[in-house]
Amino acid sequence: MFTVLLLTVVLFMFEIFPMDKIAFFIIVLLILLGLVTPEEGISGFSNSATIAVLALMILAIAMEENGVISWLTSGMSKVKSLPVFVMAPIFMFVAAGISAFISTTAVVIVFIKMINQLSEKYQIPQSKLLLPISFAGILGGSCTLMGTSTNLIVNSVSKNLGAEKLGFFEFTELGLIFLGIAIVYLTLTLRWLPWGKKQNLNKDYEIENYITSVRVTPNSKLVGKRIDDSFLHDNPEVTLLRLTRNNHAHNSPGKYITLKAGDELLLMCDLQNLSRISKSENMSIIHEKEHLNKQQDKTGANTSEIELEEMIFVELLMLPGASLLGKTLGNLRDFMIQDAIPIAIKKRKTLVNVNERMIHSSKDKLTLKAGDRLLVEISKEKLYALETMENVVVLQQLDKIDKTSKTKRYFTFSVLLLVIALAASGLLSIMVSALTGICLLLVTKNLNLNTVYKKVNWQIFFLLAGMIPLGVAMHNTGTDMWISEKLLGFLHNQPNNIIIGTLFLVTMIMSGVVSNNATAIIMTPIAISLAHGMGLDFKPFILAVMFAANFSFFTPVGYQTNALIYGIGNYRFQHFLFIGGVLSLILWIVATFLLTKML
Repeated sequence: MFTVLLLTVVLFMFEIFPMDKIAFFIIVLLILLGLVTPEEGISGFSNSATIAVLALMILAIAMEENGVISWLTSGMSKVKSLPVFVMAPIFMFVAAGISAFISTTAVVIVFIKMINQLSEKYQIPQSKLLLPISFAGILGGSCTLMGTSTNLIVNSVSKNLGAEKLGFFEFTELGLIFLGIAIVYLTLTLRWLPWGKKQNLNKDYEIENYITSVRVTPNSKLVGKRIDDSFLHDNPEVTLLRLTRNNHAHNSPGKYITLKAGDELLLMCDLQNLSRISKSENMSIIHEKEHLNKQQDKTGANTSEIELEEMIFVELLMLPGASLLGKTLGNLRDFMIQDAIPIAIKKRKTLVNVNERMIHSSKDKLTLKAGDRLLVEISKEKLYALETMENVVVLQQLDKIDKTSKTKRYFTFSVLLLVIALAASGLLSIMVSALTGICLLLVTKNLNLNTVYKKVNWQIFFLLAGMIPLGVAMHNTGTDMWISEKLLGFLHNQPNNIIIGTLFLVTMIMSGVVSNNATAIIMTPIAISLAHGMGLDFKPFILAVMFAANFSFFTPVGYQTNALIYGIGNYRFQHFLFIGGVLSLILWIVATFLLTKML
């Protein structure tokens, strides 16, 4: 059992496989080793907490699709003229308030898009806001039982082990204390966060060094050649992105097209290759002034000509479950929507590779992963099509009109309030109340299941389903009891604050390198066994694991939202290590004091 636990930690820490693959691997390994029965191995798929998390994710999708989250955050743009030290606490408070009832990840993604646009228009420093918002969203989700999947998992595991289930608002007071401390602390530490820089996709992705337009001259060797007979075909150093002929653009032109004099080619290659090619093939590089003159000439052109659409660069953020994940830059051109040209990938930072890496070459075999950013070129007229891509966030875009009707928005919000009321009153469990809400949205056609299938974060679902048998195996093999006995020996005759503090600290550190849900599943049985062995009340021990699993702010991988904002906000690892680490230590001390008073 310890070998399996160690293997699980290593796989999560070094991101050897995606989370869902690790979960499947753990299920099969536990069954083959006889640590769980086959029925226990797949019990996670029918666990009430797993279904409740899935139902809440579907509700969050409905809130986002019907404009509820955007509506709740719509007033945020009004604070754009306030100083950042006043603006940040307001953003944190709103993000935390919404995250208490709607998926923290969904809320933070909406804030990422909003702040990105505010930064572009009003030069608001997004690096000063994204990290505090992510932290506040996590803390807000810790205030209610439905706020995070971790809370539901801890409650489910502890209830199965004989502990009393937690109430919907039972620990809200503690959560609000932690949130208040964090808002004050993060506001004071804003000065140490980077000011960031005005986002310029041309400079950020070094486009000017890689994307160049050339014209085929009359005496060029390319005239009369088909694309597949030229250096433009199957060349890892050069990629033909677009061919323009007589003001008509062909994106990703076919290999059988015959090149003619005057053709304009948009190439992706570095300057060294471009210089060599332009000399050997007798091509001329089109300079920026020629483009400007051409645009001016177009205003007087014959209207019967097909005018070139205005092309813009757009940055896309990959979320878990995106259909483009696992594709290389070369593969992406076959999977992108029509008329969208992938230009470059910006890899997210990880614990293994702290430095971001830019990928322009098709020969690079590194694949697109969750948290990576993809730069694409697309016409303004086709920009709306990017919104239909599953689990992909458009970070830099034009303002679009909200097409969601007020009736739809208000009804969806009313359903959310009903779900909260049913769950908080105890009339229905969170799982049943969330499923009831989904049913109402489906019957009234305010939720489309096809959208749900595309946008649900299935990685989280399979992670929970795969990790729950790990907790069962620990109980079956007596591993949880063995660990608790060793802890009992270590903590014998120690004051209660040392006992709670040790449990909290171990859980928090473990959550920093392993998924917070996986940590909760591993540590909850140990906490209950420890409380039982000491003859103390279970509740403070359960709450210690629940809060500690969420409070790993000292690494960007402790929580999904931190991983998303890591690269976008121009942060370094030390911002999380020092600012987040001190916050984790402060909350550890406060939590230890408050939870000990409950014993």
